[in-house]
Amino acid sequence: MKKVMMLTGAGQIGMAIARRMGYGMKIIIGDKKYGNAQAISKIMNDAGFDTEAIETDISSRESVLDMIEKAQSCGELSMLVNAAGVSPSQAPVEAILKVDLYGTAVLLEEVGKVITEGGVGVTISSQSGHRMPALTPKEDELLAVTPCEELLSLEMLQPENIRDTLHAYQLAKRCNEKRVMAESVKWGERGARVNSISPGIIVTPLAIDEFNGPRGDFYKNMFAKCPAGRPGTADEVANVAELLMSDKGAFITGADFLIDGGATASYFYGPLKP
Repeated sequence: MKKVMMLTGAGQIGMAIARRMGYGMKIIIGDKKYGNAQAISKIMNDAGFDTEAIETDISSRESVLDMIEKAQSCGELSMLVNAAGVSPSQAPVEAILKVDLYGTAVLLEEVGKVITEGGVGVTISSQSGHRMPALTPKEDELLAVTPCEELLSLEMLQPENIRDTLHAYQLAKRCNEKRVMAESVKWGERGARVNSISPGIIVTPLAIDEFNGPRGDFYKNMFAKCPAGRPGTADEVANVAELLMSDKGAFITGADFLIDGGATASYFYGPLKP
């Protein structure tokens, strides 16, 4: 039976990981914008991969279940690459929490119920989750284990407690990390692993829009003053994913990997310190 990868979020990072890990597999590519999924699917099929595009909205449990059903109709679901999400400049607070926080939690939960033995998953979080001040142990636990359908009712996620879209994004990405930890315990019962990757500024079409947008100078300053002195590439994120998703990462699960050229270090202890 053919092994199947689910890729949610048809962008440069997701495609780079899928190209690195998806050869010989059936790859189901889901995106809220079907045209985006089709575009990535064509690029990959033209390069010899076996992919199929579908419309998927991870903020809908029904849509996630439809994608899983599609994947399982093609073979054994053995890999998840979740690169879906919206950025602070793309969406209002409610959408960020619904997609990046709730949607990721649902996806990890539902895939974790059916992932094959030996299966692996990665979800793309963000350096933003590392920038926010530490939460209390109780708050971290609530983000980690609150049932998905109750997550958006948590007091810390109510509009009056969220300053702006960046704060919502930071909370969502912190939740991703904690959710991966909790879900890794359940995935482990199936003999599967799951981790998260927190990229910094990675050059993608979206990032280029940001560089040219109202927060462009902020982002350019960030990568200029980080130890690496430059933004990253999608393939460098795929390097980390390759470790985590291959046999070389067999002892790694429930972890988050920060890949930001040292920007977070500079934010706390260097020239990016506020």
